[in-house]
Amino acid sequence: MNPSSPVTSERPLRLLPAIFWGGFIAGTLDISDALVITCLVRGRPALRLFQYIAQGLIGPGAFDGGMGTAALGLGLHYFIAYGAAVFFVLVSCKVPALFRRPFLWGPVYGLGFYFFMNYVVLPLSQTPPFKVGWPILVNGLAIHALGIGLPIALCARWWSKPAKIAG
Repeated sequence: MNPSSPVTSERPLRLLPAIFWGGFIAGTLDISDALVITCLVRGRPALRLFQYIAQGLIGPGAFDGGMGTAALGLGLHYFIAYGAAVFFVLVSCKVPALFRRPFLWGPVYGLGFYFFMNYVVLPLSQTPPFKVGWPILVNGLAIHALGIGLPIALCARWWSKPAKIAG
């Protein structure tokens, strides 16, 4: 055992499954929430949601790109979700309190991720600024805390458990 390493050989954090499942679950919960808001609440087609995501990278022309830019938007969405999972899992290797207390640090991380996306990433993208009302703000904070941060932290926690030895 290496005493200087927070994640010991007795409790290794298995990085790839933690990242894969954390990113997949967080990305799926987040896009599901966005689809409910877009399609059921606002009455807009799902294609526009995915094109809106692609707009951040390629600009307003995303809405003229059909299924191609929608697929790009979906890919970008999961790329961002996996980026969030990679960051949390790698930091939790150095700060094991993060995966030891997932119900505290997961939502805190999700809220931090919300502010990072809305106040750093979106202003740097080609997405025009937009006004967010209270219901959408509350929903955004909730999905980031409980649908992104918490699942990523729980996956990091799950895959920090000792590996089961067959036999």
